[in-house]
Amino acid sequence: MESQSGKISVVEKAAYGMGDMASNLFYQTFTMFLLYFYTDVFGISAAAAGTMFLVVRMLDTFYDPLVGLMADRTKSKYGKFRPWILYTVVPFGVIGFLTFFTPEVATSAKLVYAYVTYTAMMFIYSTINVPYGALMAVMTNNSLERTSLSAFRSISAFMGGLIVQGLTLKLVHYFGLLKANLDGSLNEQFGFSAAMGIYSVLAIVMFLTTFFLCKERVKPVSEEKSALKSDLKDLFSNVPWLILTLVGVMTCLYVAIRNGSIIYYFKYYANNAGTAELFGFQIGADTLVSTFMLVGTACSILGTILLRPMAAWVGKKRVYIGSMTIGTVLSVSYYFLGKDQISMMFLFQALCNLAIGPAMAMMWSMYADTADYSEWKTGRRATGLIYSSANFAQKFGWSIGGAIAGYLLAYYGFVANAPVTTETENGVKVLFAIMPAFWSVIAVIALFFYKLDEQKVIEINQELAELKAKKTNII
Repeated sequence: MESQSGKISVVEKAAYGMGDMASNLFYQTFTMFLLYFYTDVFGISAAAAGTMFLVVRMLDTFYDPLVGLMADRTKSKYGKFRPWILYTVVPFGVIGFLTFFTPEVATSAKLVYAYVTYTAMMFIYSTINVPYGALMAVMTNNSLERTSLSAFRSISAFMGGLIVQGLTLKLVHYFGLLKANLDGSLNEQFGFSAAMGIYSVLAIVMFLTTFFLCKERVKPVSEEKSALKSDLKDLFSNVPWLILTLVGVMTCLYVAIRNGSIIYYFKYYANNAGTAELFGFQIGADTLVSTFMLVGTACSILGTILLRPMAAWVGKKRVYIGSMTIGTVLSVSYYFLGKDQISMMFLFQALCNLAIGPAMAMMWSMYADTADYSEWKTGRRATGLIYSSANFAQKFGWSIGGAIAGYLLAYYGFVANAPVTTETENGVKVLFAIMPAFWSVIAVIALFFYKLDEQKVIEINQELAELKAKKTNII
């Protein structure tokens, strides 16, 4: 049973975080390497890859809410959300591996294979991640504990990012050399397949840890089944949810475009000579990109560790606004850096991610608050449906972000592995520095209209607790 304070153990919080670490073994790989994999390894044009991201995202648009609706109506000995993790974890790992597998087929057939595997991955990602996200809201009703859970989740996600950023290119290089091409060059196709095979096994183990060690405790005021029409009406009358979903989409667009363009920024602009000087040391291309990513993630973890005390001090909304504002300014600053200012790039990366880390973590806790608000306002709880919007925002951000990146590269005349032109250099600078900032500005503006502050959440939870107590006494 849940204690009156709603506190849960550190072990359970860590186990919950393992689920997002598992997801980020794929999510981070997709945001940072998938477009590059399709253009430079698999052999698909940037425009074709961008179109695929858009088409698949359109197909997937209505699936996230469907998963949320089904999860809300699930009844089992494991609860509403945990069984979805148990039964979809293996397909999740297998399809993730197949997305980075390169069959020896014609170019046209490659595009078909990419469409099939990417579509399957988007659907299975929703099937496991919507219930996983909703699980937080039923583990505890304590707002600060949810913030703590969000911090554990985000730190674990960043740890998954560290694995991806620090090891992916090294694994690709190691396995690519083991099965080198006929001319002795690196076989990146085999390297990516081997790396994703390892990530798939790790993800399965991590999600199973979440399933076995996390518990569902928070019960709705009413267990009566509601009509789909009522659930959707409740959802779209939930103003805090509408605003937060817009903010979530903009935040994820910022992160997806920025992370997805890092490898292009260094390969085709900052490091097109092959080596660079970082704080007095000469560093190679693969190491430079990996180190840049690792520095960012390490600083994101540090920022997230500070999340709970900052939220308790100034409130979630103010922390979010401050984080995104700093991230916007630093992102634009990259456009004005010369290609030889590598050390300054790393410094800006550290500061930018120190600021953005809390924003990403804060979003998950705020979604739990909007679920409470919906139940308080309507008398019905639709946690899975509400959290499906968080998953929608995340996937929309990375898919549309990837499409924007592909189209922008094509607009600036990008050709994979071709000599770098002035136009290409300017294109990758715009993609990496200006485009992320555009979306984060919209997020900051929207946040000023979000009115669900800490005091209101406390009042809502007190009233919900009184309603549940009255119902228990009546029964």
